[in-house]
Amino acid sequence: MTEFLNVAAPAMIILGALLTASNLGAKITGTGFIAFTIGSLLWLAIGLISGPSSLVWQNIVLALLNAFGIWRWLGRQRQFEKGGEGAAAASERDSGENLFPASQFATAGVNGVDGSSLGHAVDAMIGCRSGRVAYVVVAEGGVGGVGETLRRLDWRDASGDGQALEASLDARAFSQLPRLERDHWPSR
Repeated sequence: MTEFLNVAAPAMIILGALLTASNLGAKITGTGFIAFTIGSLLWLAIGLISGPSSLVWQNIVLALLNAFGIWRWLGRQRQFEKGGEGAAAASERDSGENLFPASQFATAGVNGVDGSSLGHAVDAMIGCRSGRVAYVVVAEGGVGGVGETLRRLDWRDASGDGQALEASLDARAFSQLPRLERDHWPSR
């Protein structure tokens, strides 16, 4: 039993860290906190079997904090995402302009005019008074943020379709857009 716990506990913590650090939305992040909770409970069992009270108390506290993370991401945040998704879907059936959840500007896929994937949105710059989107920052290429290229996609060349952003550019035209530095974006 102890051998199983000594393998399973760190494996669950590593899985939880991977899922949480990936920041792929409320469901994935919340699942990471489930893995963290299971890992904490397994470490708690190791502490109860082997005796170090510091390991026991540490993992009681961590299990409680991870339960908060589950509520935060699978309860509260996931409900917000569902609310935005539902409003966007309903807007497609209603007359008037379709809606796009602002929270998706940090994660939405960006497709070219031909349907090809150009990258994914990482942020958007929005006018403080007008509420209009000026441009979207799109990351292309790379793995886990390493080796990616950031580009400015003017909103006049883009639109939202409820699930993703659609660019009016093909892949070649998109690759000609100016590169952005990670920490220095244009004011206009």
